[in-house]
Amino acid sequence: MTMRSFDDLNAHLREIRRLNDVVALLGWDQQTGMPSGASEDRGAQVGLLSRIIHGMWTDGRVAEALDHLSAQGSTDPVHVATLRNVRRDLARRVRVTADLVERLASAEASAFSAWIAAKPAGDFASFAPSLATLLDLRKEEALAVDADRSPYDTMIDAHDPGVDAANVAAMFGRLRPGLMALLEALKGGTPPAALGMTMPVAEQRAVHQGLLGALGYDLARGRLDASEHPFSTSVGLDDVRITTHLYEEDLLHGLGSTIHEVGHALYEQGLPNHLGDGVARHAGMGMHESQSRFWENTIGRSRAFCRFVAPRFGNPTLTADRLWAAQHRVSAGPIRVSADEVTYNLHILVRFELEAALVGGRLAIADLPGAWNDAYRATLGVHVRNDTEGVLQDVHWAAGAFGYFPSYTLGNLYAASLAVGMARDLPTLWQEVEKGQFDGIREWLHQRVHQVGHAMDAPDIVKAAVGPRDHVQDLLDALSERYKAAYGLA
Repeated sequence: MTMRSFDDLNAHLREIRRLNDVVALLGWDQQTGMPSGASEDRGAQVGLLSRIIHGMWTDGRVAEALDHLSAQGSTDPVHVATLRNVRRDLARRVRVTADLVERLASAEASAFSAWIAAKPAGDFASFAPSLATLLDLRKEEALAVDADRSPYDTMIDAHDPGVDAANVAAMFGRLRPGLMALLEALKGGTPPAALGMTMPVAEQRAVHQGLLGALGYDLARGRLDASEHPFSTSVGLDDVRITTHLYEEDLLHGLGSTIHEVGHALYEQGLPNHLGDGVARHAGMGMHESQSRFWENTIGRSRAFCRFVAPRFGNPTLTADRLWAAQHRVSAGPIRVSADEVTYNLHILVRFELEAALVGGRLAIADLPGAWNDAYRATLGVHVRNDTEGVLQDVHWAAGAFGYFPSYTLGNLYAASLAVGMARDLPTLWQEVEKGQFDGIREWLHQRVHQVGHAMDAPDIVKAAVGPRDHVQDLLDALSERYKAAYGLA
């Protein structure tokens, strides 16, 4: 059927989204409950659906609709943003063959299953062939999208439109010395004590389940499950699911993970679905990560939140002060998801540099574990004992998500500036947080970020929300203030 109106185009996009939701549901099942022997068939299922979705993008009707609607010259901001976003999507898809799309989907399913088996065994060699296949296919895809551009730039742009490796390198060029200077300054203070508590996973889960509603996550349109690597996924407009990973001996890890994923889910649950699928979408993964990192760090690591959440664990020895101090203990370690805020972005720096070398052909897959371990010694002063806590710790490469890691640091930068603007606009912010009242925070984010969807790109959304800001300086200032206080230096 020819698409002659924005309603026609959005109806077509809605059908594509629903098929993508089915793919997301299959992915959620693979990470939460699928039998280990089902990976081959699951890969074929996802591959077939991916081929169908690709065909719906590239059969010519979308391109015709874009040309027809552009000729109408609408100045409606939603129409303008829809045309911009769909043109970007189509430009990436129309140059990639259906066969490659299907091979990629199958390779991702296979690589994930190989990673699940390899990680606990620390057996990188068994995962390496799947990783090599997936990397080759992603490079093939990137060159198909733009043969004149660096494949790694194309990969980064897929997650954060308008961002490339040079942007990321410049960002780290300012962040790295600032973080190193803060780490050096903290050596002159007194490190806070580690939490040193254990709690049965079932009891932790009950606390977390209660937190979900308090933070505003709509459980009528979502659920909490367990997975090897915590994640959030949208499998429908009214079905946004999260997972977490709880450890009996590490309350802070689980608490941070759950709050992080709630931040992602609140964003998805708050998108402006009434504007159509061309705009009712996130504005890149850096924007998405800003929401999760804002809730995890700005809110979750605040003194006010600790006063609210500590009593919920039901242990009188877990005081708010003890919890807050333990959250601000800097201790360089091998695991990214357990890292403190000061060293976290150095973990991302390591991955960015290794990815760039892998994709650029300067680093072989077989040499990746050694390069990883060397980078951790040089950047964080950490000795990596095995590949489980080293190169196999993250799911991203097993999912084919090359170029995603910089989004975490972009998210930290955006979140720091959003925090400045929110504190300016909400003078009773911390009193409300201490009382467990998060409506004001959600509404502020809802109006300035969630309901914007992708009507603007991420940098413009942040600028419209808080005005011109130096995001790197905002992050360094926030970290310096809190961590120096925790170390008795302020």
